[in-house]
Amino acid sequence: MARLLDVLRQQAGLTGTKEGCGEGECGACAVRIDGELVNSCLVPAAHAANASIQTIEGVAARGDLHVVQEAFLEHGGAQCGICTPGMVLAAVDLLERFPHPTEAQVRAALAGNLCRCTGYMRIFESVLEAARRISASRL
Repeated sequence: MARLLDVLRQQAGLTGTKEGCGEGECGACAVRIDGELVNSCLVPAAHAANASIQTIEGVAARGDLHVVQEAFLEHGGAQCGICTPGMVLAAVDLLERFPHPTEAQVRAALAGNLCRCTGYMRIFESVLEAARRISASRL
């Protein structure tokens, strides 16, 4: 009955996924299981057997940062780093579902992620900038 979070960090060596609260309230441990955003601290590892699991380590492609990661770096969306992996995964998930989100949609999509450092505005700005870049690259 090990938690998926512990298996990812301790057995798989994927330490990008962070433990914040251990109660599913902060979003720091967010991963995607078969495309669904979940808090890995609440998921028994056995429930993820044979599933496709995406952690923060799988967001960058071929060594290039994802546009969301770039925007977080450039706009100060990342500070201490505890919430950042969950925020980035939540933003990637949002932008895959809604490529042109409003600020209200960004706020709602990230509502399950707590940050004690940034005051959220830089995070929201980062996600909106990533959306603009994604839209511009499709033109």
